[in-house]
Amino acid sequence: MKPALMLLLALTAVAPTHAQPLPKELPPFGPDKPLPAPKIERQTLPNGLQVWVLPRQGLPRVDLVLAVKGAGYTADPADRPGLASLLAGLMTEGTKQRDAKALAEAVQALGGAIGADAGNDGLVLSANALASRGEALVKLFAEVARQPAFADNEVKLARDNALQALKAAAAQPGFLADGALAKAVYGSHPYGRTQATEASITGTTAEALRAEHARRFRPDQAVLVIAGRVAAKDAQAWAAAAFGDWKADGAAPPATPAVAAQTPPQRLLIHRAGSTQSTLRLGRPGLPVSAADDVALRVASAVIGSGFTSRINLNLREEKGYTYGAGAGGRSHAFGGGIFGGADVRNEVTGASLKEFVAEYRRLGTEPVPAAELTVAKRYLAGTYVLGVQQQGALAQRLARDWMVGLPASRLAEFVPAVHKVSAEQVREIGRRYFAPEAQSIVVVGDQAAIAEQLKPYGEFVAPAGR
Repeated sequence: MKPALMLLLALTAVAPTHAQPLPKELPPFGPDKPLPAPKIERQTLPNGLQVWVLPRQGLPRVDLVLAVKGAGYTADPADRPGLASLLAGLMTEGTKQRDAKALAEAVQALGGAIGADAGNDGLVLSANALASRGEALVKLFAEVARQPAFADNEVKLARDNALQALKAAAAQPGFLADGALAKAVYGSHPYGRTQATEASITGTTAEALRAEHARRFRPDQAVLVIAGRVAAKDAQAWAAAAFGDWKADGAAPPATPAVAAQTPPQRLLIHRAGSTQSTLRLGRPGLPVSAADDVALRVASAVIGSGFTSRINLNLREEKGYTYGAGAGGRSHAFGGGIFGGADVRNEVTGASLKEFVAEYRRLGTEPVPAAELTVAKRYLAGTYVLGVQQQGALAQRLARDWMVGLPASRLAEFVPAVHKVSAEQVREIGRRYFAPEAQSIVVVGDQAAIAEQLKPYGEFVAPAGR
């Protein structure tokens, strides 16, 4: 039994049989408090590395985040999708001075942790330790960032693990649907090929990873954020000593093109024999994160499909009982974005579920959102944003990742007020422009014999190319 289901059953078992009614007159919510503008001590080293220091009086801890533009999936060769994931995962598995075990012990001795992850627009390293060990942490962090070993035995282990993970993922209908939809939405753009393949994994060597690291990791394309109980002058001195002689190696990766504003809608059916459920996905190109309408898109997403009380989830889950959960909304990156929606539903309600998606998408673009509903959506969006940066490490991550996709540090203070300025008419316009049902590609994974007839009202469905 899945842990989430076990927790739900446990909570149900202890719930009172008669819920206590809420008071008739509850006090109104207080106004959302926008985040203060971060006080950043900035320095740019001669090699181009930007160093941002945020002295904070909290726990005796220091957090480091290094974000490198263009080092993520957009830098992967077309025949090596997902290479950035292997690169990120192996960067913390040993350096030229320490093997994986020695590195783990060194981090543990500082009372901290270190990690790395790849995204569409870059690669991010992060670490933390006791504030009293801040200088040692910065030195070790620079060693990891600049001198990863990519030892043959670690690369082989990572390849083996990645192949097993791919095998498990490929058996899941959501993985198949998401991969097909990404290609339909983004076409030949690198955002459409972030899933690794067996060939891209098995073809990855230690030599290739070293070459990719040298090509992608450049000080003039990176920002280092240091947050915690540290003096700015000390943190800047540590950064200069550890990163000051870092030099770029060769030409930078080519510039990433913009995502096409539109792609021809596709109707794709991936046959999964014997499946008792259908996995539905809808999507089309959206907006880059720096677009003027990005905040309005986020509010519209909160209304229609981000969160438990969003329209799509309440409709398909609570009212119709078609699914355990459904969602929809925009995802924005540096060079474009997409509108994505989906749910897993019973075979017999596949067509009915698509009908509800179409109806909700069309309603968003034709009817103004009622004031009370819009207020709930705004509070949800603003509240989750504020909660998401309360911890020091999360704040450093937010600043670094925003910088990586081209957003200023002032976004932190500007986001909540911008959310509350979005009008019902702006949401409707977003719905009209980006949620029009006829512009959406639709991908369905399921048993063709059980669901094909239900799909006919939505167009002619074909198998994706290559299947």
